[in-house]
Parts: sequence; C-alpha cells; structure tokens
Amino acid sequence: MIYVCADHVELALDVAVDEYETAPSLEEIQSENQLSTTCEYCDNRAIYIVGN
Repeated sequence: MIYVCADHVELALDVAVDEYETAPSLEEIQSENQLSTTCEYCDNRAIYIVGN
C-alpha cells in the first residue's frame, strides 16, 4: 500500500500499475486514521491509500 497526498495520487497509481500489473484500488483515508500518516513522496499529510 502506498500512502499519498493529493499531489502524488497519479504517480502512486502509475507505480502500482507498473509493479502489480493490475488495476489498483484508491481509498480515501478516514479522518480518524490520519493522525500522523505522511505521503511517501513528500512530507505532506497523506489523504489516499493506493494498493491492490
């Protein structure tokens, strides 16, 4: 699973497709689970989880 901010959603989707060769899922992180989760590509707060 890749935790990303809004700016890096497209990058994470591309990485997931390249890595798993299937359509990835995109889920919004619920506000109670956002305590200290940061984007894997920058230091912004993660808003989405990209995975399979």
